[in-house]
Amino acid sequence: MKKYGLRARVITLTLAPTLIIGLLLSSFFTMNRYNDLETQLISSGTSIIEPLAISSEYGMTEKNREAVRRLISYAHRKHSKIVRSIAVFDEHNELFVTSNFHPNFESLTFPKNQPIPLLLNITFQEESIILRTPVLPEGQFSSNFDSSHINEPLGYIAIELDLSSLRLQQYQEIFSALIVLMLGLSLSGVFAYRLMQDVTQPISNMVSVVDRIRRGHLNVRIENKLHGELDTLKNGINAMAISLSEYHVEMQQSIDQATSDLRETLEQLEIQNVELDIAKKRAQEAARVKSEFLANMSHELRTPLNGVIGFTRQMLKTSLSNNQQDYLQTIERSANNLLTIINDILDFSKLEAGKLLLENLPFNFQDTLDEVVSLLAPSAHEKGVEITLKIDQRVPSGLIGDPLRIQQVLNNLVGNSIKFTEKGNIDISVELKHMHDDSIDLQFVIRDTGIGISERQQAQLFQAFSQADASISRRYGGTGLGLVITQKLVAQMGGEIGLSSRLHQGSTFWFTIKMSSTELPMIDERDVSQLENKKLLLIEPNMQSASILQQQFIHHGVFVTYRSTLPDIIEPHDFALISLNSSSKPTAQSLELISKKLAPYCPTIVIGLPSTELALTEALNQRSHITCLSKPFAKKKLLDALLHHNQPMQELALPNLMTHDDKPQRLPIKVMAVDDNPANLKLISALLHEQVETVVTCKNGIDAVQQATEQKFDIILMDIQMPKMDGVMACKEIRKTVLNAQTPVVAVTAHAMTGERERLISEGMDDYLTKPIEEHVLQQVIIHWSPLTDKSDVEKIEILANAIPKLHVEEASCDKSSSIDWEAALKQSAGKDDLAKEMLEMLIEFIPEVDSWIEKALEGNLSTEELCHYIHKLHGSSSYCGVPRLKQLCNLIETALRQEQSIEEIEPELFELQDEMYKVTKDATQWLK
Repeated sequence: MKKYGLRARVITLTLAPTLIIGLLLSSFFTMNRYNDLETQLISSGTSIIEPLAISSEYGMTEKNREAVRRLISYAHRKHSKIVRSIAVFDEHNELFVTSNFHPNFESLTFPKNQPIPLLLNITFQEESIILRTPVLPEGQFSSNFDSSHINEPLGYIAIELDLSSLRLQQYQEIFSALIVLMLGLSLSGVFAYRLMQDVTQPISNMVSVVDRIRRGHLNVRIENKLHGELDTLKNGINAMAISLSEYHVEMQQSIDQATSDLRETLEQLEIQNVELDIAKKRAQEAARVKSEFLANMSHELRTPLNGVIGFTRQMLKTSLSNNQQDYLQTIERSANNLLTIINDILDFSKLEAGKLLLENLPFNFQDTLDEVVSLLAPSAHEKGVEITLKIDQRVPSGLIGDPLRIQQVLNNLVGNSIKFTEKGNIDISVELKHMHDDSIDLQFVIRDTGIGISERQQAQLFQAFSQADASISRRYGGTGLGLVITQKLVAQMGGEIGLSSRLHQGSTFWFTIKMSSTELPMIDERDVSQLENKKLLLIEPNMQSASILQQQFIHHGVFVTYRSTLPDIIEPHDFALISLNSSSKPTAQSLELISKKLAPYCPTIVIGLPSTELALTEALNQRSHITCLSKPFAKKKLLDALLHHNQPMQELALPNLMTHDDKPQRLPIKVMAVDDNPANLKLISALLHEQVETVVTCKNGIDAVQQATEQKFDIILMDIQMPKMDGVMACKEIRKTVLNAQTPVVAVTAHAMTGERERLISEGMDDYLTKPIEEHVLQQVIIHWSPLTDKSDVEKIEILANAIPKLHVEEASCDKSSSIDWEAALKQSAGKDDLAKEMLEMLIEFIPEVDSWIEKALEGNLSTEELCHYIHKLHGSSSYCGVPRLKQLCNLIETALRQEQSIEEIEPELFELQDEMYKVTKDATQWLK
């Protein structure tokens, strides 16, 4: 808002009242005078027309026009200043006589369709007023007077009065009022100016003096003689100036004293700076020692667990029953989970420092959550607690994120719920909150019926090394780090965490995370379309679990008949799914009776038992139509059990893909593979030679462009990060060639980051592959972009590619202690033992070179860009050799370097990378003999 000065306020407050009052009075009196003049004119016209009406009675009765004309002419001449015309009309509204010619007599007449009124009528026009009055017969002038027509007028007289003189007089009155108003405003202006000189001028002088005092002229005073309050203000300003002058003198003395004291303390500060520098170096050394201790402690803790995991895997290779395999797999998962917990404790300092980096890789969301639930189910079932998992059907099956960290968060929260719940349910639900393009917001909710948490205890939950209270800690144990690590991990995944709980009424923990969807294929060879229109009998005593199973089967088109207990009368169904709780105390005899009762009506029977009761199923598992599964049901295992007897063999006759003996046939096309990493290039070349007839390899982008100018290719596989010329630039140059301007170029990269696929396609790529390359995924890409493939058969080809038998090897966890996972190496080498050994040997030969460059970087003789180049090459090589821990460390360091972290900040990780390279080199000897 605009601020006005004192001068403007004085003028406004002086003139405004005068203007307002003057306007009101002038308007009032002018309007009164205006109306009085009009009333006066009408009165004059009335005094003329009424006598004329009386005098005209005789002439109208006797039809004597001359008498009436003389009468109205005399009246017109006598009042000619205001009368324009006088006209007399008979009873038929016809002109009887007029005082002078009028151009438009119609304006003087009454409407002919209306009777003549018996009273005076006044009509206003723009320049005149028309008065009309009837001529009424009185009877004294006529001998043949008829008394029956006494109220019928003989006619009427119309007079037109001129308004010109009236308007002139009205304007004169308005002008006079304005003159009086202006005179009043002038007088008010004179008084306002005088007031302004007496008030505002001294105040302006005071403002000038105060401004000079503000700028440091403390000896300035106000000398003018003033009156009243202004004199009081002058004395106050002068007193303020005196006080400021005295304060300035005291302040200067204090500054001089403080300067002297400061000089004395500078020497002490210099001594303290030296001491702080020494303390800083000691702290840095302590941090380095701490990092080394953590690395050593990590190795010491992992060594015994490595033995447990190793011998468990050896046992899994022997002949075992189904229950023994489940037990050993549970032991392996528990050991891996313990490894994860150990790593989380060791990485707690990294979380505090914000240096723990998350992975971004594609994974199957349903399988990840099923693994967590199946791992924690035995602990819940031992206490008689049911655990359920519900995933929103809108959540995509394939997501990009860090599955291990998501599992860790769920392990902490669900594990706590199991720990503090003695009976009832633990329900896990995942809802899709928001989805835009490839960005997905998920909300996880874990509800339990446990002991609950009071409001006072909730404030302590997310503090390190603490639990709700001391009694809980003594009863249930725990380090108190779980929720703190969970909170920080959720925050790093772009979400938040919270809870709602009441004592003795259970708790509800929730957290949200941000993830991305992926178009990379998630392998699932199950044809769920076979379940459509099938009938399933569902027997589940737990309402929450029954609701989840019903929704899942209805989504697949199955007609579900639900019962809480086994009915007495059973109708025929295609499947029967019986779920038993630990509270029902199932026995081998009860299971046998259930199976016998259902067998005549249901050809396929699936029995779900608590994970603590699987020993009861030995006899039932021998029967072909009965399958026993542990609860809660993993989606894939449940579908496998239902589809086991309903999976017909499908044959797809596709030309140029299979021979008659079902052996793969190489496509007659030419493919170029470009990669600067020899190991990657060798593997891609080996995989391509099995699928296509001609393969051309190039070590950099420049060679690829040269080859593209010399020969025509059907498909080009292009690495992205290469020296001299990267893959994007090489693709753009290839597009300029004549032979390969339209050739499909597929990007091959190890970074499955959010938006990476869209960025590469926008740069000119046609498709996108992530390292390590899966053989069946590569086959799908080649078939999809092959010029020999009929586009109408692409969907059938992809189905066939998914149905090709694959080496079943579980994804190696990056947190496992073993340096080399040979099963993963075989999987990444398409099951070829010789190729896997050759790839590992190339990695071992490259490790000493990388180690020397790391030493140079630690000594400060290598830039971060050069170090990032060699770490990237090592990362690419480790992607195909079954070295999960080495691959994870390379990814961690490469990501940190790309985020412009200094070598000093990642020094602990570099030491750990050197240690891991030494262990890989040592462990590789047993595979390369």
